[in-house]
Amino acid sequence: MNPGESALDAAAKRLENALHVLEQRLAQRAKQAGAEAGDLFDDDRARLAEELDASRARERELEEAGAQASAALGRAIDEIKAALNGQAQEV
Repeated sequence: MNPGESALDAAAKRLENALHVLEQRLAQRAKQAGAEAGDLFDDDRARLAEELDASRARERELEEAGAQASAALGRAIDEIKAALNGQAQEV
């Protein structure tokens, strides 16, 4: 305690110093937590990107399968029509 400084002033200074140290520690902890959360978000983002790529690949496969099924159905319809026309001509 300095001469001319009351015990109350000295206690207030110690409290201010303690609050300053506490604020610095809280800021450091918040920074660390933010970095850890950022890592988690990056992991989630990467996982979701992989899932999206897999879903898009599956979508392309399904579109191709649908096109093939449609073409096969069209050929079957043509064959049925040809067979029915052949029967109609025989009658």
